[in-house]
Amino acid sequence: MIQAKGIAATSAKSGLAPFSFERRNPKEFEVVIDIKFCGICHTDIHQVRSEWGESYYPMVPGHEIAGIVREVGAKVTKYKAGDQVGVGCFVDSCRECANCKQDLDNYCLEGVALTYNSVEKDGKTLRQGGYSNVIVVDENYVLRIPNAIPLDKAAPLLCAGITLYSPLKHWKAERGKKVGILGMGGLGHMGVKIAAALGAEVTVLSHSDKKREDALKMGAHNFVVTKNSENLKKYANYFDLIINTVPSADIKMEDFFNLLKLDATLVAIGVPDKALTINPSPLIMMRRNYAGSVIGGIRETQEMLDFCGKHNVVPEIEVITPNQVNEAYERVIKSDVRYRFVIDMRLI
Repeated sequence: MIQAKGIAATSAKSGLAPFSFERRNPKEFEVVIDIKFCGICHTDIHQVRSEWGESYYPMVPGHEIAGIVREVGAKVTKYKAGDQVGVGCFVDSCRECANCKQDLDNYCLEGVALTYNSVEKDGKTLRQGGYSNVIVVDENYVLRIPNAIPLDKAAPLLCAGITLYSPLKHWKAERGKKVGILGMGGLGHMGVKIAAALGAEVTVLSHSDKKREDALKMGAHNFVVTKNSENLKKYANYFDLIINTVPSADIKMEDFFNLLKLDATLVAIGVPDKALTINPSPLIMMRRNYAGSVIGGIRETQEMLDFCGKHNVVPEIEVITPNQVNEAYERVIKSDVRYRFVIDMRLI
């Protein structure tokens, strides 16, 4: 067995503390990765605190993993020791369902094997995530990180990056298209950068003016303060696509449906804290669409990494030490980060 060090929660209220555990030795198609950096996703906080239920403890969170290959199993062909690689939100799928066979393994009909807070096929061993110094993953669920992307900045791309890239590509954000990004936090700022790199006209829809300068520097063409209803009226029937990154049910969705053109789409990627009540009239009257999207498959995630490497698209990050994670969680909840925390796991 491989001796591992990390930080883990032992209960929903325990916070995170140093934790020693074991990883299995690599099977013939598996890769051992020395983790250098791991991003903090808001999902980590929900899972650690059992806010979505079904949390398993002890829990080592983390699904934005960037590191270097230490060794490979006997039949691995895709990677070798020394390669710069990443691991995202899932580490296996059924590989046989209709979705998996279309490289849409993120929508596996049998359910994906989550990187952490899930159970191995033996039914008892907990999968542990990237807030640790080493991980063992099947080569088919490992991503190659381009040399142009520093490992610390690569980490958030494995969740935040692909979560925005996938809907932008699916709904064809490109030159000539008008894209709105609702909310500009850890997810939203990646939406601005990726949509701009794809050639779209990008508008940030934000409840306040405080991130205007940042948004324009990142490639946004327009910035709209949404709490002023007159500002929204100027953009009626304007957008081909809006992506909502805000995980709140307090937004009046009809206001944003009205910003869509005929046949245009508003995509939800943020999970609201409670159920939404929606008036469908704005959708009906202009044949508009309300849709959802979650991360991307392995093929698309690799495509995203290559795209970001080619176009120099990287997140804005604040690097922290492992002993700062509990404080960072509180700051994430207060939106006190611009724009993504990354843990330096070399210091564990």
